[in-house]
Amino acid sequence: MAVHGVSIAIPEPWGSQLQQQREDVGDPMARAIPPHVTLMPPTEILERELAAFTHHLGSVASTHGPFTMQLRGTGTFRPVSPVVFVQVAQGIPMCERLEQAVRRGPVVRELEFPYHPHVTIAHQVSDAQLDEAFGALATFDATFEVTDFHLYEHGDDGVWRPMADFALSGEPLQPSS
Repeated sequence: MAVHGVSIAIPEPWGSQLQQQREDVGDPMARAIPPHVTLMPPTEILERELAAFTHHLGSVASTHGPFTMQLRGTGTFRPVSPVVFVQVAQGIPMCERLEQAVRRGPVVRELEFPYHPHVTIAHQVSDAQLDEAFGALATFDATFEVTDFHLYEHGDDGVWRPMADFALSGEPLQPSS
């Protein structure tokens, strides 16, 4: 059984900038986890379920359209979890709709915490390193079009790699609920 995840990749030049910041604060997972907004967290998927799940993701992509995402400023989940992140300032309802649609498929994944779209920039490092990450990107601001999402596989080497790309080809999502 392999571990997979579904997420929206952060495009360049911001993806490299966020990954470098994660590395700069000493996060050991900086080069193993590409900057992303999670739609389905790491989940064990049986090989026999993967084809149906991949088909489901294609259906989700065909019924949801592109949308604008803005990342701005930092936030944290402390003290509940040692995480600092860049906040999603625009596109939250669309991320929520995609996340719900992805998890309604043949692979069910219960969430440990309520869904909160974000881009992790420091995780499980010291408080000083979390503070550094929080301050370093406090004025971060990036706006881009989300046109697709990806299915990732967690490799034996601990690196997350994209397996499949799903273009958002439905009607553009509207920010209202």
